[in-house]
Amino acid sequence: MNDGPLIVQSDKTLLLEIDHERAADCRRAIAPFAELERSPEHVHTYRLTPLGLWNARAAGHDAEQVIDTLLTFSRYAVPHALLVDVAETMARYGRLRLEKHPTHGLVLASSDRPVLEEVLRAKKIAGMLGSRIDDDTVVVHGSERGNLKQALLKLGWPAEDFAGYVDGEAHPIDLLEDGWTLRDYQRHAAESFWHGGSGVVVLPCGAGKTLVGAAAMAQARATTLILVTNTVSARQWKDELVRRTSLTEDEIGEYSGTVKEIRPVTIATYQVLTTRRKGTYPHLELLDARDWGLIVYDEVHLLPAPIFRMTADLQARRRIGLTATLVREDGREGDVFSLIGPKRYDAPWKDIEAQGWIAPADCVEVRVTLPTSERLTYATAEPEERYRLASCTHEKVRVVRDLVALHADSPTLVIGQYLEQLDELAAALDAPVITGETPVKERQRLFDAFRTGEIGLLVVSKVANFSIDLPSAEVAIQVSGSFGSRQEEAQRLGRLLRPGPPSPTGERKVARFYTVVSRDTVDADFAQNRQRFLAEQGYAYRIVDAEDLGV
Repeated sequence: MNDGPLIVQSDKTLLLEIDHERAADCRRAIAPFAELERSPEHVHTYRLTPLGLWNARAAGHDAEQVIDTLLTFSRYAVPHALLVDVAETMARYGRLRLEKHPTHGLVLASSDRPVLEEVLRAKKIAGMLGSRIDDDTVVVHGSERGNLKQALLKLGWPAEDFAGYVDGEAHPIDLLEDGWTLRDYQRHAAESFWHGGSGVVVLPCGAGKTLVGAAAMAQARATTLILVTNTVSARQWKDELVRRTSLTEDEIGEYSGTVKEIRPVTIATYQVLTTRRKGTYPHLELLDARDWGLIVYDEVHLLPAPIFRMTADLQARRRIGLTATLVREDGREGDVFSLIGPKRYDAPWKDIEAQGWIAPADCVEVRVTLPTSERLTYATAEPEERYRLASCTHEKVRVVRDLVALHADSPTLVIGQYLEQLDELAAALDAPVITGETPVKERQRLFDAFRTGEIGLLVVSKVANFSIDLPSAEVAIQVSGSFGSRQEEAQRLGRLLRPGPPSPTGERKVARFYTVVSRDTVDADFAQNRQRFLAEQGYAYRIVDAEDLGV
């Protein structure tokens, strides 16, 4: 037994005592291979998973380093079976390799013939392969590079991809660091991606993921396709690239529902690419419109299923995914790993906060009680209706009105899921509302007015969850959401984390994040799952009764 901060358990959980003097060193050492699950006040829980260990292997860490880290920091003896399992799991990565053969093109090669024989007998893989070249090598149909990686991951034998990337059509792109410079973590993130050739960068909202994308573009110096969540986000990307790089407006095209421009740098929305007509996706031809050298996936955790299928065909292109959280409610993190690439860089939110690049946050859950009549309606409703009934109680309107009054001098967002609830709140607060039905020009006008301080209060639907830059926002009041979505919680909190300038007295902005929840309902149950994200990132949250807020 030594005095380490870590307890390693046979169920593959790691318990980190964060008050220990060596906790910070331990956290940095285990971050490349252990997934953070919970981080309440005193003990953080990490888990060893095959995907986490394979991510570490892809980033250049070997089993010996992982085992040495566990032995160095563990307070008690590390279970031998766990060490064996770590070594054997990591050894699975790379026994199969995708390579370019001088005469046969793309091939699957193996350093372990029985493994190759095993996967060759998998029915899902048979149609992706061609003739056997020798005992250890088999031809892969060129169009199946992505599908094969996806299938091999599911079989537990992830292939290491050495087949390389095409450079694409060259196009000069330089960063214009005039009055600003890349932060150290942004530069490190871009370099980690470039060294790996493809993969995912995980950074908090407000930490400048767009600048990481711009830095990757400056390294590629090639035509670039950028995929984003909505038109407002597309225009924000364009504005940022014009301001931060040598690109001019004429070199950047928008490909959305209203505009179809294909230029050396083209910014397209996921929505238009996944528009279906008569069973086909007519806009996917955009992918073949140019010889792209780089593809950027903004908010990669939101990739729709058709984009996954499309990405399987793009394995020869360099790809970078940008996200604040790799949590996917559909469990498709493995598809992100195999089709976009492994995680190349990940910075904990609290670390970036400690450096002063994002604002600290005060997270409060405010609980309200349904009136008797509404409780009876809720109790007798069909299960699929209960969340809407609990979320849209009129009791929340009073609480929101009082919270807005409490923070009358702070730019405030009221965020919800249900349009009728948002309309009711907008009327009660005499505030403008932005939903998916709001025209893009009007959305931009209202967002600009909020940024400049002309408007201090906005009611918004989930269209504001993603890629909307509202640096002035200081307060968010959440009244309903997408059930128990942790990724949505991350995005909504992220609307508040731009640090802003210090006050005249030198005080830093503190974000206020309220969630108004109906107690004794599924609304409260879902809130617990959403709060897991806050706990995972180290944010403490308080639960208070609406009557005790002093509002």
